[in-house]
Amino acid sequence: MTEEALTLLPPVDVVILGEVHDNPRHHLNQALALRAIEPAAVVFEMLSPEQAAIANRRTRVGEALGLALKWVDGGWPPFSMYLPVFDAAGLAQIYGMAVPRGDVTEAFKTGPASIFGPDARRYGLDQALAGQEQADREQMQLEAHCNALPTEMLAGMVSAQRLRDASFARTILQAIADVGGPVAVITGSGHARNDWGIPAVLRKAAPQLRVLSVGQLEDHGELPSDPPFDLWLATQPAPRPDPCAGFAGGGGQNG
Repeated sequence: MTEEALTLLPPVDVVILGEVHDNPRHHLNQALALRAIEPAAVVFEMLSPEQAAIANRRTRVGEALGLALKWVDGGWPPFSMYLPVFDAAGLAQIYGMAVPRGDVTEAFKTGPASIFGPDARRYGLDQALAGQEQADREQMQLEAHCNALPTEMLAGMVSAQRLRDASFARTILQAIADVGGPVAVITGSGHARNDWGIPAVLRKAAPQLRVLSVGQLEDHGELPSDPPFDLWLATQPAPRPDPCAGFAGGGGQNG
């Protein structure tokens, strides 16, 4: 798809707008889509519920919002990259779907179901993944971290990702319950995947919803033949140092 097509997205209940986190073009594209969608709510991977409450109390203009949110403490790319997204959100209610670090750690150690709570079955967390999907997801985690993770960590990394996707889906459903749709979601393209990201969890938890996933990728000279999104576009890569040079953790930018 083209960037212009972001202004012509079909009407649905939930639009998941993926990104490579540190690519400014991706955030401009998300802003373009938001202005066309005019969502009732915008749900951010980058915000906690407490930060979302701050955003809903303030005028969302300028770098002052980033200071109020203590954005720099979250480890995300500079707030200036995300400012167009907040500007384009307009009067939409803001929701934060960040998962507390302690919960992620617990999911890594013991699996996602117990820390998620009594709704785990609804969101598919009570079942182990099929063997091939588990293997595929472990391999993706390994590659996303520059092939530097010990093998024994991979299952825990997948469990943590499953907790995030289910928690994100639960927040989206809360937004739907509170303000109706459409709801737009700002998240890494890894979470926007139809096969096992947020859309897959929503299909299980709320199959009546119409969900559209939009993936944004970077063109490094070779793109996947069938990316796992309803719609997708590729941009030029953002300039950045080699994430695997002197690897000490975290090579991926999509999740």
